[in-house]
Amino acid sequence: MTETTIAEDALLGLATRALAAGGMREADAALTARVLVLADMFGVRTHGISRVAQYLGRVRVGGIDPAAEVQVARMAPGLSMVDGRNGIGPLIGMRALQAATESAREVGIGAAFARGSNHFGPILPYAYLAAEEGFASIIASNATTTIAPWGGKDTRVGNNPVGLGMPNPGGDPIILDMALSVAARAKIRKLLEQGQPMPEGWAADAEGKPTTDPKKGLEGFLLPVGGHKGYGLAVMVDLFAGLLSGAAFLTHVQAWDKNPEAAQNLGHVFILIDTKRLHAVDWMRERMADFGEILRSTPPADPAQPVMAPGDREMALHARAKRQGVTVGTADLDAVRALAG
Repeated sequence: MTETTIAEDALLGLATRALAAGGMREADAALTARVLVLADMFGVRTHGISRVAQYLGRVRVGGIDPAAEVQVARMAPGLSMVDGRNGIGPLIGMRALQAATESAREVGIGAAFARGSNHFGPILPYAYLAAEEGFASIIASNATTTIAPWGGKDTRVGNNPVGLGMPNPGGDPIILDMALSVAARAKIRKLLEQGQPMPEGWAADAEGKPTTDPKKGLEGFLLPVGGHKGYGLAVMVDLFAGLLSGAAFLTHVQAWDKNPEAAQNLGHVFILIDTKRLHAVDWMRERMADFGEILRSTPPADPAQPVMAPGDREMALHARAKRQGVTVGTADLDAVRALAG
């Protein structure tokens, strides 16, 4: 893949203009672009500016309303409901993050439940933005069904992403952002294209039998991380993000790739904790430094692979992007430029 490096501000401007040209209000386009550009800065290119064309493609067929006015209702001092009204996902995610942030600032903890949403990008950008303001976070979303209930052979559960973030005053936060399958379908598709087998435990065939044939794996379903435990976690994420928010859940979620013209009605949950209400900043700084040192000073099994805390690799890529510019796929950048006019 050919790559191009571009300054962060320039990429933000291009993505914002492309989304605005697709029908979003400029302020909303800027919020959406912030999430996607951060994804690229963290190295999560599958969820970065490459999604602009996909989102606007669904806009063109009526699957997403780019001008949707996201509605936020405060249900209690620390609790909000967000109705995305079938808008572009990262905008709805940012509105939910803002709602949870406002509650957490007021009462120490805030939760926002969003419905009427679409693909909202990776969790990492939201958790990072929260951590920069001193908030610990628990964030999750439901997704299109790609996992079978444990012991079953039909996809009824989404590969639902979940993330947890912890701020680190004066340093990089520790953030876990993970989907709940062992491997993504994109990795299986790549192996199929290369004519390579996939590792055991990635997917099952249409009859529910484990397979190393990527073609059969794509015809079947993904296997959850940790077996029945990952299945159980995916179910609980959908209960919080999908059912409790009032969004679609399980098989009620529309698949954007199969029915791009249909509203997905995805649900998200954002829970933020104001760590400054619990402890002084200096206390938090010292404890986080000690915590990180205990992990990273672990003697590595392979001297060439030092032990990392969750999110260390992404934070290093983010710092490099700040210094040197954001590296993106040239084709993705060209597509955004064309959409931006």
